[in-house]
Amino acid sequence: MPTTHEDTAVVIIGAGVAGLTLGNFLLRSGIDCVVLEKHPRAYVAQRQRAGTIDTFGVRMFREWGLEEVLAGDPISHSEGAFYIDGHAMPVDMDEDHDESLYCPQQVLVRNLTEVFLREGGDLRYEAADVTLENLTGSHPVVRYQDAEGSARAIGCDHIAGCDGFHGVSRRSIPSTALTEYSHEYGYSWLSALAAAPTSPSGMAIHELGLAGMIPRGPAASRIYLQCAVDDTPEQWPDERVWSELEARFGTPPSRGEILSKQIVPLRGVVFDPMSYGGLYLLGDAAHIVPPMSAKGIHLALHDAEVFARAVIRHAEEGDSSLLAGYSETCLPHIWNYQAFATWITETMHNAGFAGFEGEFKRQVARAELQRQFASASANKLFSELTAGTN
Repeated sequence: MPTTHEDTAVVIIGAGVAGLTLGNFLLRSGIDCVVLEKHPRAYVAQRQRAGTIDTFGVRMFREWGLEEVLAGDPISHSEGAFYIDGHAMPVDMDEDHDESLYCPQQVLVRNLTEVFLREGGDLRYEAADVTLENLTGSHPVVRYQDAEGSARAIGCDHIAGCDGFHGVSRRSIPSTALTEYSHEYGYSWLSALAAAPTSPSGMAIHELGLAGMIPRGPAASRIYLQCAVDDTPEQWPDERVWSELEARFGTPPSRGEILSKQIVPLRGVVFDPMSYGGLYLLGDAAHIVPPMSAKGIHLALHDAEVFARAVIRHAEEGDSSLLAGYSETCLPHIWNYQAFATWITETMHNAGFAGFEGEFKRQVARAELQRQFASASANKLFSELTAGTN
Protein backbone atom coordinates (compact mmCIF):
# COMPACT_ATOMS: atom_id res chain seq x y z
CA MET A 1 0.00 0.00 0.00
CA PRO A 2 1.51 3.38 -0.99
CA THR A 3 2.19 5.90 1.78
CA THR A 4 1.13 9.54 1.55
CA HIS A 5 3.93 11.86 2.72
CA GLU A 6 3.58 15.42 4.01
CA ASP A 7 5.33 17.90 6.30
CA THR A 8 4.38 20.23 9.12
CA ALA A 9 6.13 22.06 11.93
CA VAL A 10 4.64 20.14 14.89
CA VAL A 11 2.78 16.85 15.15
CA ILE A 12 0.66 16.68 18.29
CA ILE A 13 -0.31 13.18 19.39
CA GLY A 14 -3.50 13.21 21.45
CA ALA A 15 -6.58 15.47 21.31
CA GLY A 16 -7.08 15.90 25.03
CA VAL A 17 -6.58 19.02 27.13
CA ALA A 18 -2.80 19.30 26.63
CA GLY A 19 -2.87 18.52 22.90
CA LEU A 20 -5.75 20.81 21.97
CA THR A 21 -4.51 23.66 24.16
CA LEU A 22 -1.11 23.43 22.49
CA GLY A 23 -2.73 23.20 19.06
CA ASN A 24 -4.73 26.37 19.66
CA PHE A 25 -1.66 28.24 20.93
CA LEU A 26 0.39 27.26 17.88
CA LEU A 27 -2.44 27.99 15.44
CA ARG A 28 -2.90 31.48 16.87
CA SER A 29 0.83 32.06 16.51
CA GLY A 30 1.00 31.03 12.86
CA ILE A 31 2.76 27.70 13.53
CA ASP A 32 1.59 24.80 11.35
CA CYS A 33 0.58 21.69 13.28
CA VAL A 34 -1.36 18.45 12.90
CA VAL A 35 -3.22 16.83 15.80
CA LEU A 36 -3.62 13.03 15.69
CA GLU A 37 -6.17 11.27 17.91
CA LYS A 38 -6.70 7.51 17.94
CA HIS A 39 -10.34 7.64 19.07
CA PRO A 40 -13.41 8.90 17.16
CA ARG A 41 -14.54 12.44 17.86
CA ALA A 42 -17.72 11.28 19.61
CA TYR A 43 -15.68 9.23 22.09
CA VAL A 44 -13.33 12.10 22.90
CA ALA A 45 -16.21 14.54 23.33
CA GLN A 46 -17.95 12.45 25.99
CA ARG A 47 -15.14 10.91 28.06
CA GLN A 48 -15.29 12.30 31.58
CA ARG A 49 -12.26 12.99 33.70
CA ALA A 50 -11.15 15.50 36.29
CA GLY A 51 -12.58 18.96 35.74
CA THR A 52 -10.86 21.62 37.87
CA ILE A 53 -9.41 24.58 36.00
CA ASP A 54 -7.58 26.63 38.59
CA THR A 55 -6.83 30.34 38.57
CA PHE A 56 -3.61 29.77 36.63
CA GLY A 57 -5.56 28.02 33.86
CA VAL A 58 -8.36 30.58 33.72
CA ARG A 59 -5.90 33.46 33.46
CA MET A 60 -3.76 31.62 30.91
CA PHE A 61 -6.68 31.06 28.54
CA ARG A 62 -7.66 34.70 28.95
CA GLU A 63 -4.14 35.91 28.12
CA TRP A 64 -4.11 33.83 24.93
CA GLY A 65 -7.51 35.17 23.88
CA LEU A 66 -9.19 31.81 24.50
CA GLU A 67 -11.51 32.63 27.39
CA GLU A 68 -14.42 31.29 25.31
CA VAL A 69 -13.23 27.71 25.88
CA LEU A 70 -14.39 28.04 29.50
CA ALA A 71 -17.99 28.60 28.42
CA GLY A 72 -20.63 25.91 28.80
CA ASP A 73 -21.14 24.28 32.17
CA PRO A 74 -18.46 25.78 34.44
CA ILE A 75 -19.27 25.88 38.13
CA SER A 76 -17.56 28.27 40.51
CA HIS A 77 -14.93 26.49 42.60
CA SER A 78 -16.16 28.35 45.69
CA GLU A 79 -19.50 26.54 45.60
CA GLY A 80 -17.90 23.39 47.08
CA ALA A 81 -17.71 22.82 50.85
CA PHE A 82 -15.44 20.93 53.22
CA TYR A 83 -16.85 18.51 55.79
CA ILE A 84 -15.17 17.05 58.89
CA ASP A 85 -17.03 14.35 60.81
CA GLY A 86 -20.28 15.37 59.13
CA HIS A 87 -19.95 19.09 59.88
CA ALA A 88 -19.50 21.68 57.12
CA MET A 89 -16.41 23.85 57.61
CA PRO A 90 -15.83 27.35 56.21
CA VAL A 91 -13.10 27.61 53.59
CA ASP A 92 -11.98 31.21 53.29
CA MET A 93 -10.72 31.57 49.72
CA ASP A 94 -9.54 34.96 48.49
CA GLU A 95 -12.31 35.77 46.01
CA ASP A 96 -10.28 38.63 44.55
CA HIS A 97 -7.54 36.22 43.46
CA ASP A 98 -9.21 32.82 43.17
CA GLU A 99 -10.91 32.34 39.81
CA SER A 100 -10.91 28.53 39.76
CA LEU A 101 -13.74 26.67 38.04
CA TYR A 102 -15.15 23.19 37.96
CA CYS A 103 -15.37 22.73 34.20
CA PRO A 104 -16.08 19.12 33.18
CA GLN A 105 -13.20 17.95 31.03
CA GLN A 106 -15.45 16.92 28.18
CA VAL A 107 -16.80 20.50 28.05
CA LEU A 108 -13.29 21.98 27.93
CA VAL A 109 -12.19 19.50 25.26
CA ARG A 110 -15.34 20.12 23.22
CA ASN A 111 -14.76 23.89 23.34
CA LEU A 112 -11.06 23.62 22.51
CA THR A 113 -11.94 21.36 19.58
CA GLU A 114 -14.55 23.74 18.20
CA VAL A 115 -12.22 26.74 18.37
CA PHE A 116 -9.33 24.81 16.80
CA LEU A 117 -11.44 23.58 13.88
CA ARG A 118 -13.15 26.94 13.42
CA GLU A 119 -9.77 28.61 13.08
CA GLY A 120 -8.67 26.11 10.44
CA GLY A 121 -6.83 23.61 12.61
CA ASP A 122 -5.91 20.16 11.24
CA LEU A 123 -7.37 17.53 13.61
CA ARG A 124 -7.43 13.90 12.49
CA TYR A 125 -9.44 11.33 14.44
CA GLU A 126 -9.14 7.54 14.30
CA ALA A 127 -5.40 7.66 13.63
CA ALA A 128 -4.33 4.04 14.14
CA ASP A 129 -0.95 2.30 14.53
CA VAL A 130 0.96 5.50 15.26
CA THR A 131 4.74 5.06 15.22
CA LEU A 132 7.47 7.63 15.78
CA GLU A 133 10.70 7.50 13.78
CA ASN A 134 14.03 9.37 13.61
CA LEU A 135 13.46 11.03 16.97
CA THR A 136 17.11 11.95 17.40
CA GLY A 137 17.52 13.08 13.78
CA SER A 138 16.92 16.50 12.27
CA HIS A 139 13.48 15.64 10.87
CA PRO A 140 11.33 13.24 12.95
CA VAL A 141 8.56 11.30 11.20
CA VAL A 142 5.16 10.17 12.48
CA ARG A 143 3.54 7.28 10.63
CA TYR A 144 -0.06 6.21 11.06
CA GLN A 145 -3.07 4.70 9.34
CA ASP A 146 -5.94 7.11 8.75
CA ALA A 147 -9.67 6.48 9.23
CA GLU A 148 -9.95 5.16 5.66
CA GLY A 149 -7.12 2.68 6.20
CA SER A 150 -4.53 4.57 4.13
CA ALA A 151 -0.89 4.76 5.25
CA ARG A 152 0.40 8.25 5.96
CA ALA A 153 3.70 9.75 7.09
CA ILE A 154 4.22 13.26 8.44
CA GLY A 155 7.68 14.77 8.61
CA CYS A 156 8.06 17.51 11.23
CA ASP A 157 10.40 19.60 13.32
CA HIS A 158 8.92 18.59 16.68
CA ILE A 159 6.57 15.97 18.12
CA ALA A 160 4.40 16.78 21.16
CA GLY A 161 3.41 13.61 23.01
CA CYS A 162 0.07 14.49 24.63
CA ASP A 163 -1.42 10.99 24.53
CA GLY A 164 -1.52 10.16 28.22
CA PHE A 165 0.20 7.73 30.55
CA HIS A 166 -0.44 4.68 28.36
CA GLY A 167 0.14 6.37 25.00
CA VAL A 168 2.69 5.57 22.32
CA SER A 169 4.76 8.73 22.83
CA ARG A 170 6.59 7.85 26.02
CA ARG A 171 6.83 4.19 24.99
CA SER A 172 8.81 5.36 21.96
CA ILE A 173 11.63 6.58 24.20
CA PRO A 174 14.26 3.97 25.16
CA SER A 175 13.86 3.01 28.80
CA THR A 176 17.54 3.76 29.37
CA ALA A 177 16.89 7.40 28.45
CA LEU A 178 14.21 7.97 31.12
CA THR A 179 14.14 7.89 34.89
CA GLU A 180 10.77 7.11 36.47
CA TYR A 181 10.02 8.42 39.97
CA SER A 182 6.85 6.97 41.46
CA HIS A 183 4.96 6.62 44.71
CA GLU A 184 2.02 4.31 45.39
CA TYR A 185 -0.38 5.35 48.14
CA GLY A 186 -1.76 2.61 50.38
CA TYR A 187 -5.40 3.15 49.45
CA SER A 188 -7.57 3.60 46.39
CA TRP A 189 -10.76 5.42 45.46
CA LEU A 190 -13.98 4.00 44.24
CA SER A 191 -14.86 6.44 41.46
CA ALA A 192 -18.51 6.48 40.36
CA LEU A 193 -20.25 8.67 37.80
CA ALA A 194 -23.85 9.44 38.76
CA ALA A 195 -26.67 11.12 36.86
CA ALA A 196 -27.51 13.30 39.84
CA PRO A 197 -27.11 16.95 40.89
CA THR A 198 -24.07 17.54 43.08
CA SER A 199 -25.48 17.85 46.58
CA PRO A 200 -23.57 17.94 48.83
CA SER A 201 -20.62 19.32 46.90
CA GLY A 202 -17.07 19.04 48.13
CA MET A 203 -14.88 16.69 50.16
CA ALA A 204 -15.59 14.97 53.46
CA ILE A 205 -13.24 13.57 56.11
CA HIS A 206 -14.68 10.78 58.24
CA GLU A 207 -13.46 7.79 60.24
CA LEU A 208 -14.95 5.55 57.53
CA GLY A 209 -12.65 7.20 55.00
CA LEU A 210 -12.53 10.16 52.64
CA ALA A 211 -15.48 10.99 50.39
CA GLY A 212 -16.03 13.43 47.56
CA MET A 213 -18.92 14.57 45.40
CA ILE A 214 -17.75 16.81 42.58
CA PRO A 215 -19.80 18.47 39.78
CA ARG A 216 -19.48 17.10 36.26
CA GLY A 217 -22.32 19.23 34.87
CA PRO A 218 -25.70 20.48 36.09
CA ALA A 219 -27.09 16.96 36.46
CA ALA A 220 -23.98 14.81 36.75
CA SER A 221 -21.61 14.14 39.64
CA ARG A 222 -18.37 12.29 40.19
CA ILE A 223 -18.38 10.39 43.49
CA TYR A 224 -15.19 9.35 45.26
CA LEU A 225 -15.01 6.99 48.23
CA GLN A 226 -11.76 5.92 49.87
CA CYS A 227 -11.41 2.15 49.79
CA ALA A 228 -8.84 -0.61 50.12
CA VAL A 229 -6.35 -1.17 47.32
CA ASP A 230 -7.72 -4.65 46.66
CA ASP A 231 -11.40 -3.63 46.52
CA THR A 232 -13.37 -4.31 43.34
CA PRO A 233 -16.38 -2.45 41.90
CA GLU A 234 -18.51 -5.53 42.61
CA GLN A 235 -17.99 -4.94 46.33
CA TRP A 236 -19.70 -1.56 45.94
CA PRO A 237 -23.35 -2.02 44.91
CA ASP A 238 -25.30 1.18 44.35
CA GLU A 239 -26.96 1.21 47.76
CA ARG A 240 -23.62 0.89 49.52
CA VAL A 241 -22.26 3.83 47.51
CA TRP A 242 -25.15 6.09 48.54
CA SER A 243 -25.19 4.99 52.18
CA GLU A 244 -21.42 5.45 52.56
CA LEU A 245 -21.63 8.86 50.93
CA GLU A 246 -24.38 9.90 53.34
CA ALA A 247 -22.47 8.61 56.37
CA ARG A 248 -19.21 10.34 55.45
CA PHE A 249 -20.80 13.69 54.57
CA GLY A 250 -23.36 13.56 57.37
CA THR A 251 -26.18 14.59 55.05
CA PRO A 252 -28.32 12.73 52.49
CA PRO A 253 -26.97 13.15 48.93
CA SER A 254 -29.04 13.80 45.84
CA ARG A 255 -29.46 10.38 44.26
CA GLY A 256 -29.64 9.26 40.66
CA GLU A 257 -28.60 6.44 38.39
CA ILE A 258 -24.99 5.36 38.83
CA LEU A 259 -23.62 5.12 35.31
CA SER A 260 -20.18 3.66 35.94
CA LYS A 261 -17.81 2.53 38.69
CA GLN A 262 -14.11 1.84 38.80
CA ILE A 263 -11.34 1.48 41.37
CA VAL A 264 -8.69 4.19 40.98
CA PRO A 265 -5.28 3.53 42.55
CA LEU A 266 -3.71 6.67 43.97
CA ARG A 267 -0.17 7.32 42.79
CA GLY A 268 2.32 9.99 41.88
CA VAL A 269 4.66 9.59 38.88
CA VAL A 270 7.25 11.83 37.22
CA PHE A 271 9.43 11.00 34.20
CA ASP A 272 12.76 12.80 33.79
CA PRO A 273 13.68 14.14 31.27
CA MET A 274 10.46 15.14 29.51
CA SER A 275 12.06 15.14 26.06
CA TYR A 276 14.06 12.87 23.80
CA GLY A 277 15.45 14.30 20.60
CA GLY A 278 12.56 15.90 18.76
CA LEU A 279 9.91 14.35 21.03
CA TYR A 280 8.51 16.31 23.99
CA LEU A 281 6.17 14.85 26.61
CA LEU A 282 3.24 16.88 27.94
CA GLY A 283 0.58 16.18 30.55
CA ASP A 284 -0.08 12.65 31.74
CA ALA A 285 2.51 11.27 29.32
CA ALA A 286 5.13 12.87 31.57
CA HIS A 287 3.57 12.87 35.05
CA ILE A 288 0.63 11.73 37.15
CA VAL A 289 -0.69 13.41 40.31
CA PRO A 290 -3.29 11.85 42.62
CA PRO A 291 -6.80 13.24 41.96
CA MET A 292 -7.06 14.60 45.50
CA SER A 293 -4.85 17.52 44.43
CA ALA A 294 -6.97 18.45 41.37
CA LYS A 295 -3.76 19.46 39.57
CA GLY A 296 -3.79 17.18 36.54
CA ILE A 297 -5.24 19.82 34.22
CA HIS A 298 -3.05 22.51 35.79
CA LEU A 299 0.15 20.64 34.96
CA ALA A 300 -1.06 19.78 31.45
CA LEU A 301 -1.82 23.44 30.74
CA HIS A 302 1.51 24.56 32.19
CA ASP A 303 3.40 22.09 29.98
CA ALA A 304 1.44 23.22 26.91
CA GLU A 305 2.22 26.88 27.47
CA VAL A 306 5.92 26.30 28.17
CA PHE A 307 6.28 24.15 25.06
CA ALA A 308 4.26 26.51 22.88
CA ARG A 309 6.43 29.48 23.80
CA ALA A 310 9.55 27.42 23.10
CA VAL A 311 8.32 26.43 19.63
CA ILE A 312 7.26 30.00 18.85
CA ARG A 313 10.66 31.36 19.91
CA HIS A 314 12.38 28.79 17.68
CA ALA A 315 10.13 29.56 14.70
CA GLU A 316 10.29 33.35 14.96
CA GLU A 317 13.86 33.88 16.10
CA GLY A 318 15.71 30.66 15.32
CA ASP A 319 16.46 30.38 19.04
CA SER A 320 16.24 26.78 20.31
CA SER A 321 17.28 27.53 23.90
CA LEU A 322 13.72 27.27 25.28
CA LEU A 323 13.23 23.93 23.53
CA ALA A 324 16.52 22.67 24.95
CA GLY A 325 15.45 23.80 28.41
CA TYR A 326 11.85 22.53 28.21
CA SER A 327 12.31 19.71 30.71
CA GLU A 328 14.40 21.79 33.11
CA THR A 329 11.75 24.52 33.01
CA CYS A 330 8.80 22.21 33.66
CA LEU A 331 10.19 19.80 36.25
CA PRO A 332 10.65 22.20 39.21
CA HIS A 333 7.04 23.31 38.76
CA ILE A 334 5.88 19.70 38.54
CA TRP A 335 7.74 18.70 41.70
CA ASN A 336 6.28 21.71 43.52
CA TYR A 337 2.80 20.44 42.78
CA GLN A 338 3.75 16.83 43.45
CA ALA A 339 4.77 18.04 46.91
CA PHE A 340 1.39 19.73 47.32
CA ALA A 341 -0.41 16.65 45.99
CA THR A 342 1.42 14.35 48.39
CA TRP A 343 0.74 16.61 51.37
CA ILE A 344 -2.96 17.13 50.71
CA THR A 345 -3.56 13.48 49.77
CA GLU A 346 -1.92 12.09 52.91
CA THR A 347 -3.38 14.76 55.18
CA MET A 348 -6.95 14.37 53.95
CA HIS A 349 -6.89 10.58 54.10
CA ASN A 350 -5.08 10.23 57.43
CA ALA A 351 -7.26 12.85 59.14
CA GLY A 352 -10.28 10.59 59.00
CA PHE A 353 -9.26 6.98 58.57
CA ALA A 354 -6.78 5.61 61.13
CA GLY A 355 -6.73 2.10 59.69
CA PHE A 356 -3.81 2.72 57.34
CA GLU A 357 -1.14 4.68 59.24
CA GLY A 358 -2.59 4.67 62.74
CA GLU A 359 -3.95 7.10 65.31
CA PHE A 360 -0.71 9.09 65.66
CA LYS A 361 -0.79 10.07 61.99
CA ARG A 362 -4.51 10.77 62.29
CA GLN A 363 -3.90 13.32 65.05
CA VAL A 364 -1.00 14.88 63.14
CA ALA A 365 -3.22 15.26 60.07
CA ARG A 366 -5.96 16.83 62.19
CA ALA A 367 -3.44 19.35 63.52
CA GLU A 368 -2.37 20.14 59.95
CA LEU A 369 -5.97 20.82 58.95
CA GLN A 370 -6.63 22.94 62.01
CA ARG A 371 -3.65 25.09 61.05
CA GLN A 372 -5.27 25.80 57.67
CA PHE A 373 -8.28 27.32 59.43
CA ALA A 374 -6.37 29.03 62.26
CA SER A 375 -3.29 30.44 60.52
CA ALA A 376 -3.55 33.18 57.92
CA SER A 377 -0.07 32.31 56.63
CA ALA A 378 -0.91 28.62 56.22
CA ASN A 379 -4.19 29.48 54.54
CA LYS A 380 -2.44 31.89 52.16
CA LEU A 381 -0.01 29.20 50.99
CA PHE A 382 -2.82 26.67 50.66
CA SER A 383 -4.85 29.16 48.64
CA GLU A 384 -1.91 29.87 46.32
CA LEU A 385 -1.32 26.18 45.68
CA THR A 386 -5.02 25.49 45.21
CA ALA A 387 -5.25 28.38 42.72
CA GLY A 388 -2.11 27.20 40.92
CA THR A 389 -0.36 30.53 41.36
CA ASN A 390 2.44 29.42 43.72
